[in-house]
Amino acid sequence: MRNKLHTSLLFALFMTAGLLYTGLLSCQEITDPEAEFARIRSIAFEGKYSEAETAARKLLKEYPTYGDARILLGRLLAWQKDYKQALSVIDTLLLTEPANQDALSAKRDITLWAKESSPVATDIRAGYYFDTFSVPYSRFWQVFSAGAGHRFGWGPGYAGVNVGNAVIGGESPRSAVELQFEANAFPRLSDRNYAYLAYAYSPGSFFPRHRAAAEIWQILPKGWGLSAGLNYYYFDRNIFIALASVEKYAGKYWLSLKSFFYFKDEGITTSFYANIRRYTNSTDYFQVTLGTGTAPDEPFDVEMDLMRLSAHSVRLAYNTAITPKLMMRVGAGYSREEYEESLWRNRFEGGINLTYAIKMK
Repeated sequence: MRNKLHTSLLFALFMTAGLLYTGLLSCQEITDPEAEFARIRSIAFEGKYSEAETAARKLLKEYPTYGDARILLGRLLAWQKDYKQALSVIDTLLLTEPANQDALSAKRDITLWAKESSPVATDIRAGYYFDTFSVPYSRFWQVFSAGAGHRFGWGPGYAGVNVGNAVIGGESPRSAVELQFEANAFPRLSDRNYAYLAYAYSPGSFFPRHRAAAEIWQILPKGWGLSAGLNYYYFDRNIFIALASVEKYAGKYWLSLKSFFYFKDEGITTSFYANIRRYTNSTDYFQVTLGTGTAPDEPFDVEMDLMRLSAHSVRLAYNTAITPKLMMRVGAGYSREEYEESLWRNRFEGGINLTYAIKMK
């Protein structure tokens, strides 16, 4: 009996000592932050995200200005699909180090992962767009669109129908209503590559009979990205417009410079468009687009647009989440357009698009 009592007392003492030792270790200060950072990163690469997150938070508590540790914590949170908190962690660093390229690169990656991991599985969409001018005749072109999108395993896709209405004045006024059917997709090719594919068909005479597009993006370090693609249209002949772009994420801003190359019988004409987008959160942003040149940056909607010689344009856009399920994008634009040699006109456009999630993951 006495031996059993002694054994129990010894076991209790060992347990108490062990707990005290563990507590002392947990309270122990980190004397070598670089070594601790390497240890945490090693744990993270083993897939022990929760354990690594706890250690990273402890490291940051003792060394709050350790930027690499903050970036690692942001990625750890993102790998656990806590994108909102991950972006908040990175933004905290960017407030004091707005030019930190590793932080900007991490923010870009997290933003892309968040979009790919959208909780929306299926949505319905509706939109309205108009484009008008009054010289040398009046034309009012408007498009009503409706369709549905779904997030597949390879990426998001969309299919819909567009109803175009043209009202043309002048000596021979006329109007017409036409249909166009379209589908597009953003397949993910790898962690650093994704693509845009699109096709549209119309049996009418205002929309192009066939419209197709393909573009591939390459994500680069430090928030940079490149893309290249080709747009194809068929009205009464084949039309090809190539494009290339470079883009950059810088804190709350997304910057893009895109060039278009229009292959005509008389040679290649070009245009250049600069986009400046400022995010107010992960979904809401304001965007300004400035453009100049002879090749359009928007798809040819109407055959008469083929006659445009040159244009200088500005567009404004605002994207916002009205509710967790309802997204809205509104925009307006103005172009000073050369429609004949040395003859210019004013051209106005505007539109609104709504996306509503009908099924969540």
